[in-house]
Amino acid sequence: MANTSALHRRAGELARHPYSLELTPEEAGWRYSSLRIATLAPGELLELETGDEEWLVVPLAGGAELRVGADAVTLDGRRDVFSGPSDVCYVPPGRSLRLGSTGGGRFALAGARAEGGLPVAYRPAAEIAVELRGAGSCSRRVVGYAMGEALAAGRLLCCEVVTPAGNWSSFPPHKHDEQTEGERELEEIYYFEIAADAAGRRGVAYQRLYGTPERPVELLAEVGHGDVVVVPHGYHGPSMALPGYDLYYLNVMAGPGERRWLATDDPAYHWVRSTWEHEAVDPRCTTEAGR
Repeated sequence: MANTSALHRRAGELARHPYSLELTPEEAGWRYSSLRIATLAPGELLELETGDEEWLVVPLAGGAELRVGADAVTLDGRRDVFSGPSDVCYVPPGRSLRLGSTGGGRFALAGARAEGGLPVAYRPAAEIAVELRGAGSCSRRVVGYAMGEALAAGRLLCCEVVTPAGNWSSFPPHKHDEQTEGERELEEIYYFEIAADAAGRRGVAYQRLYGTPERPVELLAEVGHGDVVVVPHGYHGPSMALPGYDLYYLNVMAGPGERRWLATDDPAYHWVRSTWEHEAVDPRCTTEAGR
């Protein structure tokens, strides 16, 4: 069974210059998926190398200016992760990246080990798929930054989820750890942010992960702002938002096979999906910008 301390990493635990968070495949104990968070002061500039990974630059707060060889990309970004989807930029392996921000901000570099050959690609926020998933207390907003053919990539899959306060997401629990007709083997990272209340305090959320008798894994974590949970295998979910505090997480996935998100629900909870037909979507979930 996996060591639970390696599955849940608290904010600051993986800070390594120049990143406020650096989770490499080696740190995660697997082969492909990675995540880095670059926190820039106003006017700060970072010179970075993608190495053998492809990256998707996702602004979490603030806008950025990117230079990848002859390609110059401006990301308008957003105020924070609860303000609606951001524009993003794909950077292939083997490239030098200059990342700067006039106003400062936080930027996720969602990564996966992959072969090179694809071009730098910009996706404006207006072209990114936004889905309202679930209903009632399982309502959430899912933004598919790199979940299909809309963005060419080698192995990387990336999305973000906003779960209104008191709701559950990643539910029913599901897994994608086998190469079968209904699944693809995908390592997954959850990066969490929690909305602040009127007094500026941030609450917590809860994340569940459990395995099968053949491949046991066990985690029930109280996660805070900036925490990370890694999912090497097994059923994951629910992700539970505390009443009063909206929950955000960025998912980064990659695996050895076809670049496609296919997952299998825990059979014990699959029936819950049928109840959504008779419930309305939480009105706090919207495809428009803003909370």
